[in-house]
Amino acid sequence: MKKIIIAIDGYSSTGKSTIAKRLANALEYGFIDTGAMYRAVTLFALNNGWIIDKKVNTEALLLELPNIQLKFVPNTELGKSEMYLNGTNVETKIRKMEVSENVSQIAIIKEVREKLVALQQEMGLEKGIVMDGRDIGTVVFPDAELKIFMTASPKTRANRRYKELLDRGDQVTFDEVLKNVRERDYIDSNREISPLKRASDAIEFDNSDMGLDDQFERIYNYTLRVIDKS
Repeated sequence: MKKIIIAIDGYSSTGKSTIAKRLANALEYGFIDTGAMYRAVTLFALNNGWIIDKKVNTEALLLELPNIQLKFVPNTELGKSEMYLNGTNVETKIRKMEVSENVSQIAIIKEVREKLVALQQEMGLEKGIVMDGRDIGTVVFPDAELKIFMTASPKTRANRRYKELLDRGDQVTFDEVLKNVRERDYIDSNREISPLKRASDAIEFDNSDMGLDDQFERIYNYTLRVIDKS
């Protein structure tokens, strides 16, 4: 069976990574969570004190950007790959609220996007991957054979994220999470470089009122049809 590139874009907390990971497992494809890459750079900046009140010391970050090493390392026990930053597993740390509140500020930096896009394109050279993010179908792989754009209402997405954070033991309020979701939507959609938008040939998939299994079955079956036609 011919291998293709599957690009899944969309707003924060739409479940892109969950669906992409499950789809990759079912197809025996590689899975790339590009959001984790931007989160890792954000964590690096936070650890160095380069983000204060959501303002980034871009000059300091860019000086160290060539030295930032990102790698997805398989975790056989969990059955997934985890993000490593300069040789250290940061998978748990990059999911914290502090990172979520600042990642959009890092993602608007031109040099950061150029570095990460180049890495992402290299990962997809041999195809057979499912990649999720904000600009996969528009910038990273504009010729991807299948593009999906996931969306849901802000309150639905905030509720999902809120429950996820509580399950991890984070002390947050729903209003904080909703505010963060709306702020990220605005920044991601209005940034100058690679703004979040649906590719003209992407399928829009609103999962506001859908369960995970239903979402997966619909996307998986459609994917098989696309692969058969490729």
